[in-house]
Amino acid sequence: MNKTFVRSLCLATISFAFVACAPTDEAQRLVGQLESDRVEITAEFSEPILERMVAEGEQVNIGQLLIRQDTSRVETRVAEADATVKQARARLAELIRGPRKELIVAAQANVDGAHTELEFRETDLKRAQDLFARDLASPELRDRAQTARDAAQANLDNLEARLDELLSGTTVEELRQAEESVKVAEARLAALTIDRDRHSATAPVAGVIDTLLFETGERPGIGQPMAILLSGEQVYARVYVPESLRVLVSPGVSANVFVDGMDSPIEGVVRWVSSEAAFTPYFALTEDDRGRLSFAAKIDLVGTDRRLPDGVPVEVELLLDRDEN
Repeated sequence: MNKTFVRSLCLATISFAFVACAPTDEAQRLVGQLESDRVEITAEFSEPILERMVAEGEQVNIGQLLIRQDTSRVETRVAEADATVKQARARLAELIRGPRKELIVAAQANVDGAHTELEFRETDLKRAQDLFARDLASPELRDRAQTARDAAQANLDNLEARLDELLSGTTVEELRQAEESVKVAEARLAALTIDRDRHSATAPVAGVIDTLLFETGERPGIGQPMAILLSGEQVYARVYVPESLRVLVSPGVSANVFVDGMDSPIEGVVRWVSSEAAFTPYFALTEDDRGRLSFAAKIDLVGTDRRLPDGVPVEVELLLDRDEN
C-alpha cells in the first residue's frame, strides 16, 4: 500500500479521534505534521553522473546546479550542427553576392570556343555534302558530318544558357531556399544546445535536498529521479479538518501551530483546504457517516524565519472566533 496514503490515513484518523474526544473548548485544535512539497529531479538523458554539486540536507536556491552528467556525446552533435550552420550561411552569402567575375569570363570563353567549333563543323558538313552530290563520298561520311555539326550546335546552346544564368545572377527562389536552410540548421543547433544544457540538473525551486538517489559514476535511466527536493523556504503544517468544522475553515483563517520541541506556538495561516473528503464516502451517507469525514488542509507558518524540519508532529489551533470578529 502506498506509504503516503497510509500516513494520510493515520493522520486523519488521529485528527478525528482527537477532535471527537477533546473538550468543547479544544474542538478547534487539530493534529498533523510538518511537510514540504516534494519535487523530483529526473534524468532526461541516460549518461553517467560526473559530479554531485550538493549534499543531502543542503539548502539550495532556484537555478542552483545540483548534478552534472557527461556531455561528451552531445558535444559532438553540437559541433556538427554548428558546422552545418556555418556552411548554410556561407552558401547564402555566396548566392547574395552572385557569381564571381572569373566564372563569367570562363563561361564567355567557352561560348566563343563553341562558336568556333560550330563554324568548323558547318564547313565540314558543306564539304561532305558537295562530295556526296558529285558521288565522291559515301552517305556515311555525310551523316557523320551532320551529326558532328548538330552536336556542336547543342554544345553551344548549353554553354550560352549557362552564361545567361551567370549574367542573370541568383533567383529569388534560390535565395529563399538558402535562407530556409540556414533556419533549419540554426534550429537544429538550438535544440542540441538545450540538450547539452539539460545534462546539468538545476533546482527548479528553492528548497532543501532530501535525497540523492545516484552516486557519481552511475548512469540513471531516462525519466528516473536523480534527486528529491523539498520545495519552499519554509515547511507547512498538514492537518485534517473534521466535517463538523469544514464549513468554518477557509483560506486566510488564522491559526496557532504548536510544534513538538518548541515552547511557544507559531503563527500560521490556512493556505488551502481540500474540496474532497480524505476518505471515499459511503454510497449513502448517514449523519453518523458524515461525522467520520475529514478534509486535508495546509497551513503556512508565518511566525518564524528558521526553516523547520519535515515530519515533526504538530497541533494546530484554529482561531475561528477571532477571524469571525
